[in-house]
Amino acid sequence: MAKIAIFYYSSTGTNYQLAQWAESAAKEAGADVKLRKIKETAPESAIAQNPGWKEHYDATKDVPEATNDDIEWADGMIFSVPTRFGNVPSQVKQFLDMAGGLWAQGKTINKVVSAMSSAQNPHGGQEATILTLYTSMFHWGAIVAAPGYTNQELFTAGGNPYGVSVTVDQNNKMVEDVEKAVKHQARRTLEITNMVVK
Repeated sequence: MAKIAIFYYSSTGTNYQLAQWAESAAKEAGADVKLRKIKETAPESAIAQNPGWKEHYDATKDVPEATNDDIEWADGMIFSVPTRFGNVPSQVKQFLDMAGGLWAQGKTINKVVSAMSSAQNPHGGQEATILTLYTSMFHWGAIVAAPGYTNQELFTAGGNPYGVSVTVDQNNKMVEDVEKAVKHQARRTLEITNMVVK
């Protein structure tokens, strides 16, 4: 049974939902799955200024936080993160940077990785965010399992071949219907992980 770690960072819940859909699909497909949130590093004073952020922060306090042990444990990983100026959030960058010890020991080599993202408009940097995360994965020696155009559901979700991306409106609601595309991406990540770990 392949081991899949699903890492997410979410300020208002969108990427948490994407991660939960990925978790569901990977479990249904037979994977051993861990869902882990990337630690919030913003000060509580900043979080408190945004009601949606504060609500999500409080609602997910019991979700286990991601650690290097989870990276080492996993055969495959799925990241779901929002875009910040076309890049990953600082919380995610810190999490990746803290894995330097694993990288130095060769413990990130041949991990299978896939990524998803979100922004507040269709061209808000989602693709750049996913590609930026993949750049770190190339340094890790990981194997990127992008969805490509391997399923019709990807076109319903906007047709991003790098990883599912979603637009979020001013009320923190997803504009596109991406659940099926997320689940396809999770199953594809597991399929490729199974090929690698045989």
